[in-house]
Amino acid sequence: MVNSTRWALFNRLKETGLPVSTGSGGLTKFNRIRLNLPKTHWLDAACVGKLESIKVLTNKPLLIQATGRGTRQMCGTDKYGFPTRHRSRIQIHQGFQTGDIIKAVVTKGKKIGFYLGRVLCRASGSFDIVTQNGRVAGISHKYCQSIHKKDGYSYGF
Repeated sequence: MVNSTRWALFNRLKETGLPVSTGSGGLTKFNRIRLNLPKTHWLDAACVGKLESIKVLTNKPLLIQATGRGTRQMCGTDKYGFPTRHRSRIQIHQGFQTGDIIKAVVTKGKKIGFYLGRVLCRASGSFDIVTQNGRVAGISHKYCQSIHKKDGYSYGF
């Protein structure tokens, strides 16, 4: 990051009234060793600057990945750039949107069970759910319950 940009950001953070400090890599390492913390990126970020003590609430960080909110592309193309499929402007189907985190308790059919994960919506009402164990296709919207609406991030467990 360019120094002028860095200082402009630093000054903007100071204007919020929140405590802001800077430090060197040596000070960060000193804090981490003094507080007997393992060397990890997320703990190093917490050890920057002047620090008396720190309370670590977990042994691993929350895994968050920016996934975006979708695309404005209205036409899918093949590898040569020719249009192959049309995409609907409607993103919400049966009250769900691709990217929502849902739980589904399926009580009938071949896919009986409990599923928790990110939903991929179709206008037909037949959804796919991406779970930790893989992708489950063809779950009816009737079995789905929203846990968290899409916000542009993917959360790991």
